This record gives sequence, C-alpha cells and structure tokens, in this order.
Amino acid sequence: MTAAVAAAGAGSPAAVTGSGPTAGTPAPARALPHASIGAVPILWNNADLPDLAPLVPAEEVLDEIARLGFQGTQTGVGFPEGPVLAELLAQRRLRLAEVYAALPCTPDGPTDAALGEGRARLAQLHRAGGEVLIVALAFAPERHAVAGRATAPGTPGLTDAGWRALSGLLEALAREARSLGHPLAFHVHAGTYVETAAELDRLAAQTDPSLVGLCLDVGHYTLGGGDPVEAIQRYGERIVHVHLKDVDREVLERIRDDRIVGFLEALRARIFTELGAGVLDLPAIVDALAERDYAGWLMIEQDTTWRSPSESAAIGRAVLEHELRLAAGRPAGADG
Repeated sequence: MTAAVAAAGAGSPAAVTGSGPTAGTPAPARALPHASIGAVPILWNNADLPDLAPLVPAEEVLDEIARLGFQGTQTGVGFPEGPVLAELLAQRRLRLAEVYAALPCTPDGPTDAALGEGRARLAQLHRAGGEVLIVALAFAPERHAVAGRATAPGTPGLTDAGWRALSGLLEALAREARSLGHPLAFHVHAGTYVETAAELDRLAAQTDPSLVGLCLDVGHYTLGGGDPVEAIQRYGERIVHVHLKDVDREVLERIRDDRIVGFLEALRARIFTELGAGVLDLPAIVDALAERDYAGWLMIEQDTTWRSPSESAAIGRAVLEHELRLAAGRPAGADG
C-alpha cells in the first residue's frame, strides 16, 4: 500500500486533497498544473449494475465529490439535468466535466438510433453548461463475452463498411458539438467493437483529428491489451480527456485465462481498483502527460469497489495528488 493510500484511509480532507499548508504558505509544486481533476460518480450509483447498492441521492453524491477536493464530475444516475444540475454544481463550486454517450452499434456500424443518442447527450451537456462530450460504443453481445480477450484471432469486429459508417457518424456529431462549443472525445471500452489498441488505431486513422479527439481511459485500454503510456506518446495532442482507473492484477489474470467471462462479471469481481493498488504504471502515465503539458481533465473513475464509494474516491484523489507532487520533482525523462 502506498503512503498516499494509507493517508486516504485516515479519512481527513487535508490528507485527501492535499490542502494542508497553512495560510500564506505556497502550495507544493505539482506536475500537470493546468489539468483539472474530476470524479466519475459511477462509484456511488452504478449504471451497468444497479443492483449492487441502493441509489444514493444526487445531492449527496455531489456533496462527497466536492468534499473530497474534486473540481468536477461526469453526469450520474439520478442526476437532474439542465439549469437544475448547473445550479447544484455551482453551489458546490464544481464543473460538469463531461457527459457520456454510448452509441448502439452492429458489425455494419452504428444503428439508426446512434446519432439520435449522441445528439441527446450533446444537448444534455450543453443545457447544463458542461464541457466535453465523451462518446463510446454500447455493449455488443458477441464482444461483451470476450472482453479482455478481444485481441484473440477470430474475435468479431466491424466490417469495412462498419468502420466507414462509424467514422462518418463521429465526424458529423463532432461538427455539431463544435458548433455548440464542445470538443468530442472517443473512448475505447471493453465489450464493444472498439476495445483494443489496434481498433483505436484504426478509428484514429479514419477520422479527422481536428474533429474527433480521444478520451484515453487507461483502465479500459489496459484491459484491451494496450499500453497507456505508449498511447499517450503515439496520439499526443489528440488525447483531450483522460479517465484514470487502475486494474486489479488477479482479476485481470482470471479474465485472460477465461475464468471470468463477460465484462459485467468482471465488474462484479472488481476488475477496476483504487489508483495505486493494481497494475497501472501511474508515475509513467503522469510523466508522459507532463511531457506534452496536458491541460485537460483527469477523471478518477472506478466502476465498482469493495470499499465504500467515498473511501475509494478519497484514495484515488490522494494517490493522484501524491503522484503529481512526486512527478514535479523528477527531471524530465526520469523513470517513475
């Protein structure tokens, strides 16, 4: 357990947020000084597995996110929309970092309902004064079953026509988002037709980089067999949004050798864990982002937890803060 994890377990706001210096004392230097740190509220109310725990009211979730020192949030289950949500956020000095859209898709590309779904989520973002539209594909049954093993030969994938249709839809939606002042960022996701590094690479090659940005979810990218540090170096400025989540080593091994089948079962086994507790090389990720002076959102996300949601969120926030301070003291190019 890292020192930051131990500090977060103590539960004090100062330990979690790094807000300890007394008045008049300069704040400690940290890497990525222009980045914002947010939380994804799926920790409290899980959109994929609603049976995990009773629903937590939106205002309580936002109170916790603010108390733990986050600057913003994604929308969540049970959240209001439009000016009501904007007011709740403003009361807590929070920003709406993102709205997430999952587009239905078959091997031949997005379905007829996909563009409407994307537009609905874009409108939700805009009405509440939000910032980034995050777009992923929805679960596909034949890909859900092989989540975490999608690099295997014979894995079902998009047809050439499907890739063209997906690229065209993303560019069209990105133009609409840009006209409203919002960037669009595509998010790889386990159990969908864009999970692996090769699939993201094809999508990036077939879409206009000035329109379609990338949301690097380091946990999903790792689960899909990719190296997040290599992705940051490869895609550079095209990465406009980051989801930070760690991956439990033992659960990952069970997925790889077919003892866990399906992404939802992996979530029940807590495939994603607190930052600093899994296989993720967080120091190397922070250094890679710092090399390009990343200034977007760092969204701490953990879909399911064995702890209480606030405890896991506190650990993630503390570990990230600790790592940002360590990274500020490392010379450029130093190993983490």
